[in-house]
Amino acid sequence: MPEDDLLHRLQRFHSDAFPRYREQFLSLVDEGQHPTTLFIGCSDSRIVPYMLTGTGPGELFLVRNVGAFVPPYDGSHGHHGTAAAIEFAVLNLNVSRIVVCGHSHCGAIKALYGEVSPEAQNLRRWLDLGRDAVLPVQPTQEALRRTEQRAIVLQLERLMDYPMVRRRVEDGRITLHGWHYVIEEGEVHVFDITDGTFTPASKAASSSIGPDSRAA
Repeated sequence: MPEDDLLHRLQRFHSDAFPRYREQFLSLVDEGQHPTTLFIGCSDSRIVPYMLTGTGPGELFLVRNVGAFVPPYDGSHGHHGTAAAIEFAVLNLNVSRIVVCGHSHCGAIKALYGEVSPEAQNLRRWLDLGRDAVLPVQPTQEALRRTEQRAIVLQLERLMDYPMVRRRVEDGRITLHGWHYVIEEGEVHVFDITDGTFTPASKAASSSIGPDSRAA
């Protein structure tokens, strides 16, 4: 997209789109934000959280990274943007739901089965957060799909290592949800805690990790 085209889009937002939501944005400024959901998603440009969920301004607290990975909680102090977002959403915003959303054709998952450029040192280290989901097979389309879903469950388990998350899951203040968005079908498959499978949202009966279940 040419830079000038992006600038024109910003101008159109200000003149055309913003006036329709002016009162809503003013309210969010005056009263502050109170999102109910922390959405941890992949940075992939094909994932549009607001479109998927039918939500608007003030409803989702978003954190996106390569692969929708969750760094481990180790009690140390460092530059962990995703970990900081989790803590802020839980402790400051009091969200009641955390969604980890992976997707089909994920470049991060595919990279787990291949070579990473020697120059991409940060990426190489970051991908370690998904390696436990890798299968000991050739990366066929089916294997990649299974790995994408296994990686989502891995992140849910890692979330439960955050003390503030575990406490709130166990006392019923927060539920955890694992989603796998199949881009080519426009369908979100949700992790069903009752049988450990991913089921199309239209058919799912249970999709959350709450006080009566355990992710780890």
